[in-house]
Amino acid sequence: MNSVSFDLLLTRVNSEIVSPLLWVLFGLATIYFLYGVFEFVKNAGSEEGRRTGGQHIMWGLIGMFIMFSVKGIINLILGTITS
Repeated sequence: MNSVSFDLLLTRVNSEIVSPLLWVLFGLATIYFLYGVFEFVKNAGSEEGRRTGGQHIMWGLIGMFIMFSVKGIINLILGTITS
């Protein structure tokens, strides 16, 4: 397998499989975050409800951060390998 076909393979796998999967996971993390905001506001009078909502918000943000980080790392690797 020559270098050009390997670069093309990596680029295609990223654009056809990895990137859409990351966007789906990012969307799920965003929905989880928004659910946490909803729970936090809905249970404003309950300490336990606010704590649960706050945890959902925190984990949603962590998930979104991880998805952006993975996307950046993949782009860095692809830029290094395919150049």
